[in-house]
Amino acid sequence: MALARHGVAAWLLPLLAVVLLVLAGCAAPGRIAGDAGQAFERTGRFSLTAESPGRQSEAVQGGFAWRDDGRSLRFDLSNPMGSVLARVRVEPGAAILERSNGEREYAEDPDALAASVLGEAIPVSGLRYWLQGRAGTGEGASQPESLREKGWEIQLSRYDELGPRLLRLSRQDGGRRVQMRIVIDSQ
Repeated sequence: MALARHGVAAWLLPLLAVVLLVLAGCAAPGRIAGDAGQAFERTGRFSLTAESPGRQSEAVQGGFAWRDDGRSLRFDLSNPMGSVLARVRVEPGAAILERSNGEREYAEDPDALAASVLGEAIPVSGLRYWLQGRAGTGEGASQPESLREKGWEIQLSRYDELGPRLLRLSRQDGGRRVQMRIVIDSQ
C-alpha cells in the first residue's frame, strides 16, 4: 500500500509543479510606487501576435504595470513569470527604456521606443487614452465599444469605474496582421 502511494506521489508532484508554473505564468508585476493622488494606474497582462503570409507567426506575452499622472508615464513590462524585464518612462519630449540588465534606450516618443524594443509599432501614446476608455482626440462616447485611431481597430469591453478591463487592438499593414490583447487584472 505504501508503495502504491509512493507511485502516485512520483507523478503527482511533478504535475502539481507544472500546474503551479502555469498559474504563475499569469502573473503581472506589482503596482508602481508613487505618490497617492490623481495618477491613473492599472496592472494586467498582454499578448502581441504578428502574422505575415508565408511566415511563421511571431508572438510575445507578459504582464504590465501602468502609472500615468498626466505629465509623466511609467510602465513596467514583465515576463509571464512576473519578473520585470523592462521599465519605460515617458516625459514630455523623451521616452526611456531601462532593461533589467541596466541597459538604456532613448527615443523622442514612446511609440518609437516600443517599435525598437518589440519590433512592432505599438501605439503607447494611444494607450494612455484607450486604457481609460477614451479616444485620443478627447471626443466621442464616454465608454466606447470600439475606436479607430492611428491605423488601429480597438475593441473595448468589460468596463469598471476606471475604464475597460479588456482591450483588443488589431492593425493590418499590407499583408501583415498585428493583434494585441490587453487584460486588466486590477486598478
